[in-house]
Amino acid sequence: MADAARLTPSPLTAALDAHPALAPALVAWLDWLAHERRTSPHTVVNYARDIAGFLAFLGPHLGQSLDLGALERLTAADFRAWLARLNSEGKSKATVARKLSTLRTLFKFLERNAWAKNAAVHALRTPKQDKSLPKALDPTDALEVIGMAGELTDEPWVAKRNEALLTLLYGCGLRIAEALSLAVRDVPRGDVMTVTGKGSKQRVVPVLPQVRDAIAQYVHACPFPMTPDSPLFLGVRGKRLQAGVAQAMMRDARAYLGLPDSATPHALRHSFATHLLAGGGDLRTIQELLGHASLSTTQRYTAVDAHHLQAVYGNAHPRARRHKQHQ
Repeated sequence: MADAARLTPSPLTAALDAHPALAPALVAWLDWLAHERRTSPHTVVNYARDIAGFLAFLGPHLGQSLDLGALERLTAADFRAWLARLNSEGKSKATVARKLSTLRTLFKFLERNAWAKNAAVHALRTPKQDKSLPKALDPTDALEVIGMAGELTDEPWVAKRNEALLTLLYGCGLRIAEALSLAVRDVPRGDVMTVTGKGSKQRVVPVLPQVRDAIAQYVHACPFPMTPDSPLFLGVRGKRLQAGVAQAMMRDARAYLGLPDSATPHALRHSFATHLLAGGGDLRTIQELLGHASLSTTQRYTAVDAHHLQAVYGNAHPRARRHKQHQ
């Protein structure tokens, strides 16, 4: 047990001390997240914290020390009791959705390794966030949906493909059609790449190392032969990936995370522009990066950013808070 605790993020060590029979499976899950899924250390700790909270509830709820058999026997009523506890603690819909997503990820791993199988956890309904959210995802949701897209398949190379595609859309602001039209020869090997957009107009966009690495990992894992003229993103039959498949994958990911229907592949491009503007990017540069023919098309992102600033002001400024209290 000492070795398991040493290898496990601190949020989970107390839970493993209380339920040592779960240690091998949970440590293996965290190791898989960190090394095979290449999840960031910060996210791994957050996942560990979510599961630690679930186990802290479950032990007293069941009145016993937990093992894999206990996880397999959990009913829908047990999971609903846990969700009710989260709601009673005032957790937001987004937080509850994230914790439920973490739980599904764990159970999917346990099922894949034949440790435990539980259909009830997958039948739970994810709480929906308000549909009035702007079309741009916040940075945390954008990263979560990219990671979740890789969790929705048991085929490792497809998981890497899904993550590479969404990382490209968010990291470079591409349209889905632009990304799916890329050939292997277009794979970025430096700090920029050339994209052919509407009207066959070409533009040069910067490429973050994370984008380049995600694409390289996918290309390395892809089981189909790839020549310079081959489509970059392939479907499971080795043909060019269709937009409908990418859109369906995004629908599944947002359903798991409780994101609104506006969380589409195009929303990642929208998020790219909105987050650049919020970070100090100027409209002319963003226009070039997006390939907009007219600056007026790019200016719509200023309205989204202004909405965000107004929300921050309303929640944070003392006078705004006092005004709300008197309404």
